[in-house]
Amino acid sequence: MARPKNSHLVSPNRKDQILDAAATLFATNGYYKTTTAMVAAEVGVTQPYVFHFFKSKEELYLAVLDRATGRLVEAFQGVEAPPEELAHRMGNAFNVLMETHRDEILLCMQSFTTPEADVRAHVRGQFERILELIVKRFENAGLPNPKLLANQFIAYGMIISLSEVLDLPELAILDSDDDSC
Repeated sequence: MARPKNSHLVSPNRKDQILDAAATLFATNGYYKTTTAMVAAEVGVTQPYVFHFFKSKEELYLAVLDRATGRLVEAFQGVEAPPEELAHRMGNAFNVLMETHRDEILLCMQSFTTPEADVRAHVRGQFERILELIVKRFENAGLPNPKLLANQFIAYGMIISLSEVLDLPELAILDSDDDSC
């Protein structure tokens, strides 16, 4: 069932509607429990119509991941900020995507757990692309230890995603004045 939060994001064309529905279903049910028949039913088309755009469930899954990764790359590239605020503003851009495209971003952040070899290779490539972009942004800003900062930035994104999946918001509290931990 589609998330009410994303219901206002109905796309004008069928291919985008299929991708939207697939993102929600894959994020909710996982790769193995989601079928192309479920996606078709969610959109109100036939399963062969889904196959008109995507040859297989795997191709559909990868298309959703590519779209999500594209959104992340676009968001991170579009951030303009002084060096001392760059990571924070990029984090805000991530949070905005979590609000506007929650299912896609969660799927992207969870996709590394899919054991299919081709999917894992694709996901690895997408994470490498994002890591390279973040390192480059931090290097160009003159930040010290840009690779370490980029790794931490991605780790924070994973924690935020995990807190969303588990509905455990206190897990995502990354700044604290409490030094007891």
